[in-house]
Amino acid sequence: MFVWVLFVVFGGLTIGTPAWSYTEISVENGGTLKGRVTLVGGKPRPMAMNLVTIPDAVYCGRISTGTGWRIVEDFLIGPDGSLKDVVVMLKDVKRGKAFNLKKVEIEAIDCDFLPFVNVIKDRDEVTVINMDPIEHDIQGYETARKRGARILFNRPLPMNPFHKVVQLFGENAHTHMPGKPMVEKIHLRKNRNIFVMQCGFHPYMFSWGVVLDNPYYSITKDDGAFEISDIPPGEYEVVVWHAGMKKYLEKRVKIEAGKTANVDFQYKSSKGRRSAHEMLENPRFGMELLEEGEVIIPSLRRQIP
Repeated sequence: MFVWVLFVVFGGLTIGTPAWSYTEISVENGGTLKGRVTLVGGKPRPMAMNLVTIPDAVYCGRISTGTGWRIVEDFLIGPDGSLKDVVVMLKDVKRGKAFNLKKVEIEAIDCDFLPFVNVIKDRDEVTVINMDPIEHDIQGYETARKRGARILFNRPLPMNPFHKVVQLFGENAHTHMPGKPMVEKIHLRKNRNIFVMQCGFHPYMFSWGVVLDNPYYSITKDDGAFEISDIPPGEYEVVVWHAGMKKYLEKRVKIEAGKTANVDFQYKSSKGRRSAHEMLENPRFGMELLEEGEVIIPSLRRQIP
């Protein structure tokens, strides 16, 4: 249920990519593209899940609001509106530098998937490692405009037997050790390029992936900045994607040999309800439903709505 609702919100995320192959060449005196991505209009209303109704509420509640809710932190915004985890990419590049992407490894740690955003080549493998002392259920999907989501795989990620909990200053300290990894090959259908992974047990756990057909991309840092180098001179379409937004941003840019082009992008914050999952008072699902003596304490990080 959680996944279906989310894809109603984000179901339009796809780029129709032409079916040509990318040719690797030696790029000499290539150009560079730099810029920043910002968000105006304030932080969108957050998605939130009631921990009382979801397994492992106490352990996963170490990151929570302190009122029994876990927020999906898909918008990481700096004080000046800088937007983190935005994928900036050049569209339809036929030739250029070597297309070598680091193999994607995702950790399930503290009931989070990290990194939150990745890039991947079609038919490459994704490795998921459980760093938690609880079991996760790994669900992988691809998205497409109008046709919605299609499942790629659904695999259990067994409890990590190496995880240790020790008392430190009167509180539990967790020593995360990697468990047995789960490895899946990602193969998306034509014109689909967004891959998303969610935990079936803990639906606030997400990791997104953009499938690329060339190596000219950048993922924004905390300051919203990006940089793409060694670009063959020419004109290109620059495409910007963020997991929490409904649309891409695009601009045309001219790259000159040995020079740096600058281009900035600005998202406008969405207004109103983004998802069926938001914080609200519901007396039927209060803290009293927890087993006697159990308390949800955000000891690792208190989330702010």
